[in-house]
Amino acid sequence: MNIPGLGQAAPAATFSAPTIQAAVAVHDLQANSEWRFEVAYGQSIEVKILSGTAEIFGTELAVNHTYTFRGTKSSIFTWHGCRIEVNGPCEEYMAEETPMITYVNTHFALEKLRDDAIQNGGEGPRVLVVGPNNAGKTSLVKLLTAYATRMGRQPMVINTDSREALLSIPGTLTATPFASIIDVEHGWGSSPTSGPSPVPVKLPLCYYYGLASPEDDTKLYKPILTRLALAAASRLADDPVIRGTGMIIDTPGVISQGKGGYDLISHIVSEFSVNTILVLGSERLHSEMQRRFSAYKTRSGEAITLVKLDKSGGCVDRDDTFMQQMQEAAIREYFFGDPKRTLSPHTQQVNFDDATIYKIHEGGEEDSQQVGLYENVEPSSMMLHCLLAVMYASTRDSQETVRDASVMGFVYVAEVDEKKRRLKILAPLNTRITDRPMIWGSWPETTVSLI
Repeated sequence: MNIPGLGQAAPAATFSAPTIQAAVAVHDLQANSEWRFEVAYGQSIEVKILSGTAEIFGTELAVNHTYTFRGTKSSIFTWHGCRIEVNGPCEEYMAEETPMITYVNTHFALEKLRDDAIQNGGEGPRVLVVGPNNAGKTSLVKLLTAYATRMGRQPMVINTDSREALLSIPGTLTATPFASIIDVEHGWGSSPTSGPSPVPVKLPLCYYYGLASPEDDTKLYKPILTRLALAAASRLADDPVIRGTGMIIDTPGVISQGKGGYDLISHIVSEFSVNTILVLGSERLHSEMQRRFSAYKTRSGEAITLVKLDKSGGCVDRDDTFMQQMQEAAIREYFFGDPKRTLSPHTQQVNFDDATIYKIHEGGEEDSQQVGLYENVEPSSMMLHCLLAVMYASTRDSQETVRDASVMGFVYVAEVDEKKRRLKILAPLNTRITDRPMIWGSWPETTVSLI
C-alpha cells in the first residue's frame, strides 16, 4: 500500500473587488502580474493559456492545454505577459504587485549554494520555511521546489505540518524527493496508487503523528521528527543529486506563534541540520529567530543564514469549513481517486481479536508520560468512520518501534458490529492487515461515511 498523491503570493495588491466569474472569459495579464482565483468545493473551472508564458507556484503552464481546478485557492503569474481563457465559476481578481522578484532571487541564492556544494562535494542548503498561519509557507515551498526541478535539481521536500499533508493523508509527516514537475491540478502530484498519470508519480516516505497540532503532544511529535530527519539524511547520503540539491522544509504555522513553538523550531533546526531559515511575513518571528540562531552552528560548523521575506497579498485565511472540506476531499481521493482516475477500494471483515489497534492518548504529553505512548484498545463503535494508520511493524514490536515505523497505508472503518465482534474495513488494496499494528489518532477527524 502506498500513500497516494492528493490534490490540494508582496505588499497588498491593487485590485478591484473580487467577482464571481461564470461564463467563458478571456483575460490579458500584463508582465509581472498575477491572476488570483478561488474555486469552491463541488465546483470546477477550466483554464487555458492562449498565448504568452505563465506559471503556477513556479511550474510553467503549457500553451493551449486545458487545466481543470477544483476546490482550490491559487494564482497564475506571468513574467512577460499572457492571455488566458477561463471557463467556469470562481472568485477572481488581478494583482499587479507581487513578491515574486524577491522569491526568485531567493531561488537563485539557493542555486549558488547548490553549485558550491556540488563543486566541494558537500550537501546543498537545508532550508526551513517558518511563518504564522496563512502566510503562504507551503506556496513558497512549492515555488522553490518547482524552480529547483526546472534547473535539473532533485530537492527533498519535508512536510512537518500534520494538519495539511503532502502526498498523503492529514495527520502524517513526509519526506519526498522531487525529480519531476509538480502536477498543478493536484497540488503536489500523485503516487502509484492514484492510478495512471501524465506526470511522473512521487514516492513519499510517510510517518504518522495522528494529532492536529505539534503542541498537542510534543513527546510524540519530537521523536517522529527525529526519525523523519534520519530517513531524509540517509536518502541524501545515498543519492548525490539529492545531496547536492538539499532540503526544503515546510512547517505548521502554530510553531511560529509562541514560545513552545520556538522550541520545536529549534528541534527541527537541530535534527535536520538547517543552515538557511526563511521567515515569511512576521517581523517579530524574524527578530526571535535572529536572537536564537545568530550565533548558532550546525553539526558541521556552518552558520545559519536568516532571510526575511514579505507575505504575498494573495494569501487568504482558510476557515475551518474550508479546511474540513479539504481534509474530506483528500480522504475520498485516497480511497476512490478523482474524476480522471477512479479507484475501487476493497472491503474486509476483521475480527476484533485479530486486530491490534493503538490509540493516541487524548490527554497529550502529560498523560502519555504516565501510561506510555499509546493505549492498546479493543475495537468499538467509537471507531466508526475513522481512519487507522497501518504501520510497517509487527504486532509484537514495542510501542517505540511502532512509533518510529513508516506508514504502510490507511484503512477506513465502515462498520462496527459489537455483537458479532467484527469490523468492516475499507482498504485501497486487498492486503492482509491483521499482522500489522494500526494506530488510531484524532486527526484527521471522524469523516462522513464514504460508502
